[in-house]
Amino acid sequence: MIKMILFRKFRVLILMVFLVACTMHIMIDLLPKLEKRATGADGADGGCQCAHHPGGEAQDWAKQRARSAAEAGWPNKHTLRILQDFSNEPSSNLTSHSLEKITATGDRAEAVGRMRPSAGKADDHKPLIGDASGGRTVPVRGVSRLAALFEHPLYKVDLPPLTDDDTLFNVNTDIRFYPRSTENQGWHNEEGNEEEEEFSPTGEVTAESYPNWLRFHIGINRYELYSRHSPVLDALLKDLVTQKITSVAMKSGGTQLKLIMTFQNYGQALFKPMKQTREQETPPDFFYFSDFERHNAEIAAFHLDRILDFRRVPPVAGRLVNMTREIRDVTRDKKLWRTFFISPANNVCFYGECSYYCSTEHALCGKPDQIEGSLAAFLPDLNLAKRKTWRNPWRRSYHKRKKAEWEVDPDYCDEVKQTPPYDHGTRLLDIMDMTIFDFLMGNMDRHHYETFEKFGNDTFIIHLDNGRGFGKHSHDELSILVPLSQCCRVKKSTYLRLQLLAKEEYQLSSLMEESLLRDRLSPILIQPHLQAMDRRLRLVLQVLAGCIEKEGYVNVVEEDVVGDTSTHRSPGHR
Repeated sequence: MIKMILFRKFRVLILMVFLVACTMHIMIDLLPKLEKRATGADGADGGCQCAHHPGGEAQDWAKQRARSAAEAGWPNKHTLRILQDFSNEPSSNLTSHSLEKITATGDRAEAVGRMRPSAGKADDHKPLIGDASGGRTVPVRGVSRLAALFEHPLYKVDLPPLTDDDTLFNVNTDIRFYPRSTENQGWHNEEGNEEEEEFSPTGEVTAESYPNWLRFHIGINRYELYSRHSPVLDALLKDLVTQKITSVAMKSGGTQLKLIMTFQNYGQALFKPMKQTREQETPPDFFYFSDFERHNAEIAAFHLDRILDFRRVPPVAGRLVNMTREIRDVTRDKKLWRTFFISPANNVCFYGECSYYCSTEHALCGKPDQIEGSLAAFLPDLNLAKRKTWRNPWRRSYHKRKKAEWEVDPDYCDEVKQTPPYDHGTRLLDIMDMTIFDFLMGNMDRHHYETFEKFGNDTFIIHLDNGRGFGKHSHDELSILVPLSQCCRVKKSTYLRLQLLAKEEYQLSSLMEESLLRDRLSPILIQPHLQAMDRRLRLVLQVLAGCIEKEGYVNVVEEDVVGDTSTHRSPGHR
């Protein structure tokens, strides 16, 4: 009898221990969600105006976990809990939205100080002016060199009148884009101020009310990606930094990891994460085709392209991204999602899938989960605006021992000039523009280029994929200039602007420094890279001076001023 009583008590004890264990397990499982909700509530009480809603995203993440728990390859609950806990640490609660609200002027001053180490103490007391691109500040030094440059007559040359054949999209007045008919109605007026919405007299949404990425697409024409003083450009750059990221996926193809990010207003951008610090140079033993792609090179290339007045690089802005909330929590890419892990230094890392540098040894790690990157606005979908890919005539061999034909044949350009589309029009001159652009950056990785199919051969070259620029500042790769020295051709507008940028009152490095201060991740380039551009600009002008001395000004400098056709010749003319 006593044994039976003891046995029953033992069974009850076992059952109680089991229930306590189950209760503790459930509480541990729910704790991250409760903490995340509490964090969201604190943010709401603090008056945060961010568009980010941690509670809602936590619920979405929970649903995704429940839906995919049985799928093979996803991290186990313990891994999920570690990552989820990490996103609730105080230093990780900031997303790139909330960071916009607390930009410290002290940090900005320190960044400028790193960029200009020789500046005296007098600079510390200079007044600051706000930047229209959203919160940036730059020191006042009398008149802005950049503003003076864009007021120069060379930067005010008008384009020919545009016809329907000259615009990428013909906006049909019978078709309207109704944002309120979309599923997400919050993007149209982010501030919630109904009075500021623009409608036509008939009550329809006007083209000015389209999202900025769509207005950018509509503005593309035969001669440029965007106009010189387009208000859409600054608005789009601000969107790249502030728009809420709703989904992330890996971009297929390419040698290194790139992510496609979709925003709340349905725009998309290509994200290249930070792989190297600003101070790291490309090792001298690295081949050009195995070098890292740099996020700051993409940003600097956009600003350089604009200063040269090419306007052929899609808008690019730097952004500090929360890897946990703005990549991992919103991606539906299983291959990307399962590469997240916690490093020994307690930082969130991931590596994705690509041809090069996508492994645990080359993982991208945050601090603790914040990572810099460049965001390049997408061009129109290929289904709407087809693009043609061309092999660069001066493409490198991409081989450790073999050389390309142009490297061994001094008369190679004569063959190119007899080959379509380089035998007429401005394509060969556009190649020379691209050559100068690449040399100033030190970019040796220009194997192909693209044009919009609608415009045929009479249009500009799109300067895409500039991530391998600005790798070296102590060395000038003169082989990049071979097309220019072989062909001895340049547009008059390009030649005059290069001469202008070599003058002390403008100076390319000073213009780049001022322009790059507008970016949220400034300083983008260290001083040696800025100084290298001035040095390379002088080398370009020396090559052109040698061509002019050998062949004469009229045979080297091609007239391209609108309306001045009396001296215009095809590039094949000698």
